[in-house]
Amino acid sequence: MPDAKSFSYSVLGKTKVSVGRLGVSGGYGAPAEAFEMAFERGCNYFYHGSIRRKGMNLAIKNLCRKGKRDKLIITAQIYTRGVWLFNWSFNRFLKKTGLDYIDVLLLGWYSSHPKKDILDACIRLKNKGLVRFIGISGHNRNAFPDFAKTKIYDLFHIRYNAAHRGAETEVFNRLEPLNRPGIVTYTATRWGGLINPKKMPEREKTPHASDCYRFVLSNPNVDVCISGPKNTEEIKEALISLDRGPLTENEMAWMCRIGDYLHVK
Repeated sequence: MPDAKSFSYSVLGKTKVSVGRLGVSGGYGAPAEAFEMAFERGCNYFYHGSIRRKGMNLAIKNLCRKGKRDKLIITAQIYTRGVWLFNWSFNRFLKKTGLDYIDVLLLGWYSSHPKKDILDACIRLKNKGLVRFIGISGHNRNAFPDFAKTKIYDLFHIRYNAAHRGAETEVFNRLEPLNRPGIVTYTATRWGGLINPKKMPEREKTPHASDCYRFVLSNPNVDVCISGPKNTEEIKEALISLDRGPLTENEMAWMCRIGDYLHVK
């Protein structure tokens, strides 16, 4: 993979690892072969949230058996706030995926700084070689610049789509460009609202999911945009975004009009 950012590949911020800019989430039901197809197209960022379905688990095992482990960036998101449950969830993740370590331990849904005992648990896992990087996610965009100041986090998961563009001014522009955390975004389709014909303004064509991914990936501040496929067809649709590349000026204006319309609904 190249070191410079392109529409398909990037370096994941301060982690310095090469990553496909279209990532995949395992929580929506797509089968193993869909994730393996995406991997062959360079989509190596595999995100497992609270629902860790068998499709991604099997894909991870299959790819590791083929000697591809060092090419995968596997993220485990943990939401629990108690240390005992936190450690239990982490160990359960390793067991379900058959892994010896994970690349990213993601602290899920934080609006403010995590408690010290949770951060200490993360650092212990990192020191043991069970975790390579620590990340944090949340919906309070203004918290991320403060998270960055701690120097603890290697990457952020942030909501960003055509209807929710606040990250552009509240996060992206407020991070130091050198040695910044990697930026991974989610909800590119705004939970399906941006691709729902019934929600469109008059005389506007309805975007495809690939248009939503292209919108996000057209922003150079974004390292990875996560897709959440339910089946193989949705993976194929997501991969179209890589074929078509960045939005044109007219397409960007179209997506912003729709986003602005939906934002106030």
